[in-house]
Amino acid sequence: MGGASVIESGFPTTTAAALASLTTGTSAGTHGLVGYSVLDAANDRVVNQLSGWDDRLDPVAWQAQPTVFERTPDAVAIGPARYAASGFTSAVLRGARYLSAASIAERFERAAAWLHEPGPGIAYVYVPELDSTGHAAGWESPAWTEKLELLEAAVVDLVGSLGKRDGLIVTADHGVIDIPHGSHIIFGAERELTDGLRHIAGEPRCLQLHTEPDAFELLLAAWSESEGDRSWVVSRAEAIDAGWFGEVLPEIEPRIGDILVAARKNIAYYASATDSGRGMIGQHGSWSPAELQVPLLRFGAFAR
Repeated sequence: MGGASVIESGFPTTTAAALASLTTGTSAGTHGLVGYSVLDAANDRVVNQLSGWDDRLDPVAWQAQPTVFERTPDAVAIGPARYAASGFTSAVLRGARYLSAASIAERFERAAAWLHEPGPGIAYVYVPELDSTGHAAGWESPAWTEKLELLEAAVVDLVGSLGKRDGLIVTADHGVIDIPHGSHIIFGAERELTDGLRHIAGEPRCLQLHTEPDAFELLLAAWSESEGDRSWVVSRAEAIDAGWFGEVLPEIEPRIGDILVAARKNIAYYASATDSGRGMIGQHGSWSPAELQVPLLRFGAFAR
């Protein structure tokens, strides 16, 4: 028997922020992964929080909150081999032994084998295929449905191997919305929206704009005038006051954009018509129910 409900992902609804919240139990303003790409103020650059880690960005210092795995007697993280030694893994999965497995089925088979090892613990199984397929083909595509069916089959098999004291939780880091190519907003040629911009961070459905000090007021007014009817356009201070990022630690605050542009309609923002990201169909990052609401399925001991 299992239980099902709907919960909400934190803001922004993006993988880096949401997985860090899942594994630390803290909001983006506390764990510090405040977007898909964020400002590294010490080096005056924007860094990708999934793949942009280098020797100037220490995962333990950048994401300083303890993870659930560091508080667990035995913890494993099971995922594709390419993530085993990444900076993002060190930031959000530290404390867990990383076990590599190529396919969805193989990852769940490794989890089933781990269940039979003695002693208490926690296993985290990562399935990136739905997200990557959603980006490439959209969540309404046959390709996405095929990945969902593979996941369902793997979950059913794992539920069948649960012991009386074992529990399984299945959830997602965020939702997804399909954005047609014709709904892309290209803003790079609009001088009133770009003059005085120092860095563009965030993602297409939730821009985080970092400005030169003397350009902030003009840019905030220009973006509000241009985009206020189809996006939430707010300053960093307004976003923090509204609790968008939860509690925001002082050292995290500079990572958040001076201006945030969070899409509320079915649109995505790009600085250039040639941006490679325009190949994405499924997108996320903002506040729509489709992005924010995720399933929570409970099986075994967690369903009782």
